[in-house]
Amino acid sequence: MSEHAHASPDAAPGGHASVWTYVKVALILTVITALEVVVISIRFLTPIIVPLLLAMSLAKFALVVMFFMHLRYDPRPLTLVFVGPLLIALGVTVALMTLGGAFLVLGR
Repeated sequence: MSEHAHASPDAAPGGHASVWTYVKVALILTVITALEVVVISIRFLTPIIVPLLLAMSLAKFALVVMFFMHLRYDPRPLTLVFVGPLLIALGVTVALMTLGGAFLVLGR
Protein backbone atom coordinates (compact mmCIF):
# COMPACT_ATOMS: atom_id res chain seq x y z
CA MET A 1 0.00 0.00 0.00
CA SER A 2 1.21 3.50 -0.71
CA GLU A 3 1.80 6.05 2.01
CA HIS A 4 -1.20 8.09 0.78
CA ALA A 5 -3.68 5.22 0.95
CA HIS A 6 -5.02 6.32 4.34
CA ALA A 7 -5.03 10.05 3.62
CA SER A 8 -8.27 11.96 4.01
CA PRO A 9 -10.12 13.08 0.88
CA ASP A 10 -9.07 16.67 1.62
CA ALA A 11 -5.39 15.73 1.69
CA ALA A 12 -3.09 16.73 -1.11
CA PRO A 13 0.10 14.90 -2.05
CA GLY A 14 2.71 15.24 0.66
CA GLY A 15 0.24 14.79 3.52
CA HIS A 16 -0.93 18.39 3.60
CA ALA A 17 -4.42 19.70 3.00
CA SER A 18 -5.69 20.43 -0.47
CA VAL A 19 -6.19 23.91 -1.90
CA TRP A 20 -9.95 23.56 -1.34
CA THR A 21 -9.32 22.98 2.39
CA TYR A 22 -7.32 26.20 2.57
CA VAL A 23 -10.09 28.06 0.75
CA LYS A 24 -12.64 26.72 3.26
CA VAL A 25 -10.44 27.80 6.17
CA ALA A 26 -10.04 31.26 4.62
CA LEU A 27 -13.83 31.53 4.25
CA ILE A 28 -14.31 30.53 7.90
CA LEU A 29 -11.76 33.16 8.95
CA THR A 30 -13.64 35.75 6.88
CA VAL A 31 -16.93 34.83 8.55
CA ILE A 32 -15.40 35.03 12.03
CA THR A 33 -13.92 38.44 11.22
CA ALA A 34 -17.30 39.66 9.97
CA LEU A 35 -18.91 38.38 13.18
CA GLU A 36 -16.35 40.32 15.21
CA VAL A 37 -17.32 43.52 13.40
CA VAL A 38 -21.04 42.82 13.87
CA VAL A 39 -20.66 41.94 17.56
CA ILE A 40 -19.05 45.31 18.27
CA SER A 41 -22.10 47.15 16.95
CA ILE A 42 -24.74 45.22 18.94
CA ARG A 43 -25.46 47.20 22.10
CA PHE A 44 -27.04 44.49 24.25
CA LEU A 45 -23.89 42.37 23.92
CA THR A 46 -21.82 45.03 25.69
CA PRO A 47 -21.50 43.09 28.98
CA ILE A 48 -20.06 40.03 27.22
CA ILE A 49 -18.31 41.65 24.28
CA VAL A 50 -14.77 41.09 25.58
CA PRO A 51 -15.17 37.34 26.18
CA LEU A 52 -16.87 36.97 22.78
CA LEU A 53 -14.07 38.78 20.99
CA LEU A 54 -11.44 36.77 22.88
CA ALA A 55 -13.12 33.49 21.94
CA MET A 56 -13.35 34.48 18.28
CA SER A 57 -9.72 35.62 18.28
CA LEU A 58 -8.64 32.30 19.78
CA ALA A 59 -10.59 30.42 17.12
CA LYS A 60 -8.92 32.44 14.37
CA PHE A 61 -5.49 31.93 15.95
CA ALA A 62 -6.05 28.18 16.11
CA LEU A 63 -7.13 27.96 12.47
CA VAL A 64 -4.24 30.06 11.21
CA VAL A 65 -1.66 28.13 13.22
CA MET A 66 -3.09 24.71 12.35
CA PHE A 67 -3.49 25.23 8.63
CA PHE A 68 -1.46 28.15 7.32
CA MET A 69 1.51 27.49 9.60
CA HIS A 70 1.07 23.72 9.06
CA LEU A 71 1.17 22.90 12.78
CA ARG A 72 -1.56 20.34 12.20
CA TYR A 73 0.93 18.22 10.29
CA ASP A 74 3.90 18.67 12.66
CA PRO A 75 4.77 16.54 15.69
CA ARG A 76 2.58 17.15 18.76
CA PRO A 77 5.39 18.45 21.04
CA LEU A 78 5.81 21.34 18.62
CA THR A 79 2.24 22.35 19.47
CA LEU A 80 3.46 23.38 22.93
CA VAL A 81 5.67 25.99 21.30
CA PHE A 82 2.53 27.84 20.20
CA VAL A 83 -0.07 26.82 22.77
CA GLY A 84 2.06 27.45 25.87
CA PRO A 85 2.85 31.11 25.13
CA LEU A 86 -0.72 31.63 23.90
CA LEU A 87 -2.13 30.47 27.24
CA ILE A 88 0.30 32.68 29.14
CA ALA A 89 -0.56 35.71 26.98
CA LEU A 90 -4.29 35.01 27.33
CA GLY A 91 -3.98 34.76 31.10
CA VAL A 92 -2.03 38.01 31.34
CA THR A 93 -4.47 39.78 29.00
CA VAL A 94 -7.55 38.66 30.91
CA ALA A 95 -5.91 39.55 34.23
CA LEU A 96 -4.99 43.04 33.04
CA MET A 97 -8.42 43.62 31.52
CA THR A 98 -10.09 42.49 34.73
CA LEU A 99 -7.81 44.72 36.78
CA GLY A 100 -8.51 47.65 34.46
CA GLY A 101 -12.27 47.17 34.65
CA ALA A 102 -12.91 45.86 31.12
CA PHE A 103 -15.21 43.17 32.53
CA LEU A 104 -17.79 45.39 34.15
CA VAL A 105 -20.58 42.84 34.00
CA LEU A 106 -21.38 43.40 37.69
CA GLY A 107 -20.61 47.10 37.64
CA ARG A 108 -18.42 48.95 40.15
